[in-house]
Amino acid sequence: MKKLIFVLSLLIGISAISFAQTKQIEKALAKQYKMKMKEYKKEGWKLDGSSKTLDVALLLHYEKMKSADYKEIPGLVSNCVSKNVCRQAAYNNVIVSYANLASSYIKGRITNDMQIDQSNVNSGEFDKMYAAYERLVAGEIKGEIEESYAIVRQNGDTKEYQIIFLVNEKNASSKRLRALENAFKETSIAQEYAKKISEFVKEGFSY
Repeated sequence: MKKLIFVLSLLIGISAISFAQTKQIEKALAKQYKMKMKEYKKEGWKLDGSSKTLDVALLLHYEKMKSADYKEIPGLVSNCVSKNVCRQAAYNNVIVSYANLASSYIKGRITNDMQIDQSNVNSGEFDKMYAAYERLVAGEIKGEIEESYAIVRQNGDTKEYQIIFLVNEKNASSKRLRALENAFKETSIAQEYAKKISEFVKEGFSY
């Protein structure tokens, strides 16, 4: 009986902590929403490509951001004339940015945390692997990037365009791991380090 009471007390305590953390996140997001709306209005941004108001679009965006699965990535383009060109450029910029960050993360884990002596590997093989991984992530991640909302403002004769994208990191982690495994196949690193690096990198992934 005492054991049951202890377990129930523990569960209630965990639930209370979780509830408090959720409330803190909601409060922070509400504050961020107000700041962002004020910023957009002050800088002359207008919602594009939607029948919603900017206010509603932003509320829906932050509602989705309550989930820990989602990460926000902005795609900003300046000095473009056509909205279609702006949109495509913003999307491409986000893909490149995400792949670059993923590659930098892998490089940091291998170089700083694992402390592998890269001087013993054939010249350029690690750099070749990082480049292959970045390219493969860019291809793999496209299906996980979704547009949340787009805003535009006039800047003289050209436009500034910004699309805020969301990435489901829970789904994206498996795509990044697949890209890493395929990157190993393109280099001689796979022979000696692939398994060790894969296991180590998995430990650092959020999902």
